This record gives sequence, structure tokens and C-alpha cells, in this order.
Amino acid sequence: MRKSYVFALALGAAVYAGPAEAVTPTSVTKVSRVTGATPAGESLPNPNQTHTNYEVMGTDLGIMWDKGGGEIFILFGDTFGNGWCGNGGCGGGWRSNVLARSSDRTLTDGLSFSTMIQDSSRHAKELLYSKKINFDEITVIPTAGVTVGSRHYIHYMSVNNWGDPGKWYTNYAGIAYSDDNGQNWIKHPSARWQNTSTWTNNFQVAAFVKNGGFVYMYATPNGRFGNVYLARVPENALLNINDYRYWDGNGWSSSQAVAVPVTMGAAGELSVAYNTYFGRFLMTYLNENRQAVVMRDAPTPAGPWSGEKVLASGTQHPGLYNAFIHPWATSGTDLYFVMSQWTPYNTFLMRATLTSDTFGDNLLSEPGFETQAATAVMAPWYVQGSGGIDRNLGTARTGQDAGYVRASSGWNALRQSVAVQPYTDYTLRGWVRTSANNTAGYFGARGVNNGPIVGETPFGASTGYTQLTVSFNSGPHSVLEVYSGMWADNGDTWVQLDDVSLTRGTNVGRVHPGDGPVQLRREPQRRAVRGTLGYQRHLDAGGRFQPDPELRGRPTR
Repeated sequence: MRKSYVFALALGAAVYAGPAEAVTPTSVTKVSRVTGATPAGESLPNPNQTHTNYEVMGTDLGIMWDKGGGEIFILFGDTFGNGWCGNGGCGGGWRSNVLARSSDRTLTDGLSFSTMIQDSSRHAKELLYSKKINFDEITVIPTAGVTVGSRHYIHYMSVNNWGDPGKWYTNYAGIAYSDDNGQNWIKHPSARWQNTSTWTNNFQVAAFVKNGGFVYMYATPNGRFGNVYLARVPENALLNINDYRYWDGNGWSSSQAVAVPVTMGAAGELSVAYNTYFGRFLMTYLNENRQAVVMRDAPTPAGPWSGEKVLASGTQHPGLYNAFIHPWATSGTDLYFVMSQWTPYNTFLMRATLTSDTFGDNLLSEPGFETQAATAVMAPWYVQGSGGIDRNLGTARTGQDAGYVRASSGWNALRQSVAVQPYTDYTLRGWVRTSANNTAGYFGARGVNNGPIVGETPFGASTGYTQLTVSFNSGPHSVLEVYSGMWADNGDTWVQLDDVSLTRGTNVGRVHPGDGPVQLRREPQRRAVRGTLGYQRHLDAGGRFQPDPELRGRPTR
């Protein structure tokens, strides 16, 4: 039975009502080839034959949106034709971007084009010019699209150079528009987000979704290793850069500088859509660290966004990236999306079935450590000290795997960063099992980079799994780090962690202008606190942290 919720975002955000269950993707299959020629041995449908019909032999992306008039646009990135070498990033007939139209509503047998925008017979046209000069402007890649009325918009990035895999660098991001059904596009001269000299602007790669009279823009820095940020603008003001407002954790600000992440982790090639059946916003992207395309879901545009759920893995689909959601597959349990694979550098239509999520509204990714490849890679968990994943040892609480730390000295912990709403209540739960000599285990949440502890519980020896619960308020933080670890003070010591969850409470924090600083509760007595400045600290009678002189030099958690 579905529960109904009403969520209100602070400071003027929209209100949403209706079903709000979290969802999980299952039964992911490859439906058809979208672009390129069918290689020997492949049995997938290939309705578009783009290699002969449009001289599109190799391409990627496949960004889709409803353009009106019973059609969608499908937008592709760097594209190659005659002379293509059979892999990404090489060959003749190079166009930085090309565009298709489709009216196909029967996706079970593939995604068919009506046509592609062409500059000559059977030749897909480059929409947005690029200099094609390395370390100047090597290409112009589209990242999102939306239609408002009869005007169509493309968000794009001007790429200065391609760095290491997944680490490209952009000059700026901008918006182009078309008033002639996509045939010609104009790059607006001021609707741009200029990158910084250190390549750190947070609004370079984007996804658009329309909702409640606004266009919401989710964005990351250049490359695939940034967090996700959020802005919005009235639908009729997409080209007015000064009308954008940026999510600051509790509301909307005119300053980019105060924007905070709505999700944490390595996000590349975003797509966001609203699913009316579940009453949830869906977000998909490549997590390069996990070698997987993942999905999150949320009841509102600003969240709280669930943890990552694997949509497609690199083990099954080598070289995969992006998962652009089909805009006409958002009213039921079937999720259709277009995915790229580096080899053979082409795009494919995929289908997943969405089901109610057994983890509910858990904000943490990989809560049971179950979907990681059999390597030392831990993301989205990270190890401080010594630890990893126990795989198939028969010692997990549920499933096959659990996280662990093990050492003979020092502080050792598993950690994960998560976006939270300031001044909001949260509950952290997890199950731990330890060696018999553990005396100094800790489970809790703190500010990032060894910031202040906002909630924590100690634990000692536990030879069987024991559930720990920590309730806390996020305070001024928009990002927190959850952790479980131990001080190895008694020789070889270990802790296992499994089935971890972080859920938001019913109160949604809000700081009103003019409220003044939040007052910390004063402690009448001095008490020891494991600190965040390099040594243990205590709270003095005035509620201020002070280092314990006798404990200087002891490492902090």
C-alpha cells in the first residue's frame, strides 16, 4: 500500500503531493542499437541504420526531451562518418554534435528516428560550431535540452581539452536556442557559466527538467568526478543568466558561490526526469569510480535524494557511460534510456523495470556493500587507515559482502559523504560485528574533512552483529560524513559493518534571514570529546572547544 506525502521545500520552492515511495531498477536489458552499423554476430534490432542514412558511423550520448508536436529530440555528441576508425574519438566526417527527431512510442522493439537534421542528403548536420583546436576549443558537446513553447534550448559545454579519462576541461557552459524546429541554433552570448582558471565552476555539465513553471538545472563541474548542484529559472527566462537561482541547502539564492551539492560523489553525464507513477524524480548518471551507471530518486527536485542504485554495470556492458531517460517512459514501471559504450562508440536503447525500494528512503549508497566489483575499489565508501570489503566469506549480516577495517594501531574507519539539509533531524543506523578485543569503536556522523561530530555512539566488543542507532541534527552542515571505525589500541583489531542507513526526519530545517547565529548549548562541566583539530578536545564552561594539553599529538578520528 502506497503512502501519500506532502513535501514543501523551504523559501518558495514548489509543493508536491502524491505517491512518494523510493524505487529500485531491476531486470536491465539491451533493447536495440540506436546508432551505427550492426557488427557481425550482433542480433539487436537496428532500425535507424545511421551509418548509411546519415553518415553517422560512430557517436555517443543520446540526450532526449519532448519537443512538442508529438516528437522528441535525440541529441548526440562527437560524431564520425566515412573514415571512422572503429573506436571513440577518431575518424573522418567529424561533427561535434548532431540531432535526430523521433515520434516512436513503441519502444519494446527499439527507438526509431523520423529523421535527423541534415545539411545535405544523408548527412547529419553539425548544430553547434566548434574550433576543433586543442587547448583552445577542441569541441562543443551538448549536455541537456528542453523545449518551452515553440523555442528549443540546448545546454552545451565548450571543451578546452580532453585530459585523462573522465577528466576533461571546459572554457564555459552555455545555452543555445532554435526557433525553426531544430534546423539552426544560436549560441546566446550571455547565457553562459564561465569556468574558473582552476576549472572548478560547478555548472559546466547539466541536465534539465521542467516542473511547476520552472526549469530545474542539475549540474556538475567539468569531467565525471564532481558532485551534483542545482539551479532553477522561470521557464520564460532561460536565456537570462541573472534570473537563475541556486540551491543553498535551504532555499534559492542569486549567488552561485553559495550553491551546495544535492548529491555527493562522482557524477558524469546527468539525466533527470519525473516519474508520475511513483511520484518521484529520477536521476541517472555514470559513477566512474563504481564503473557503473547508477540511479537516484527523490520526492522533490532538491531531494532528499536516495543513495545510488546500480542501473547498469561495466562488468556486463564494458565501456558504458550515460543513461539518458526517454521522456515518454515516465508514467509507469518501465524505464527506457539511451546508453553509450566507448567500444564500439555508439548508443543503445536500454530498458529497466522499476520496483518499490526495499531500502526505503536511505540516503546512503552501497548500504550493504553488495554491488561493487571484486577489486579493491571501495567507492562510494572510503577507508581511513586499513580496511576494505569482505566478499563471500559467510560473515555478512545479509547478502554476501560486508565492509571492514582491521589494524593493530591507530584510527581506522569506513566513511561516506552525503548531502543533507541544514538544521534537520536525521537517523543513522548500522550493524557492526567486532573482534573480542575491540574497546574503542565509534559510529556516527561529522562534518567532512574531520569536521565537528554531530552525532556518535561508542561500541565495544560484539562477536555477533549488533544494530547501532544515532539520531542527530545536521546543524549548519549541507554535507556530512558518516563513519564507523575503531582505535586499534589492543593489537590486531577488526570491525565489520553492514546494512547502513541514513534517513531524514520529519522536520525540515530552515534558517530565516535575521535569525542571527545559532547558539550552541553551553556545557556546565568539562567533558572529553575526540576532536577535529588534530588532538582530543574538551568543551570549556563557555561551550567552546579547547585542546587537551596532555593529549596533544594523538591523532584524531
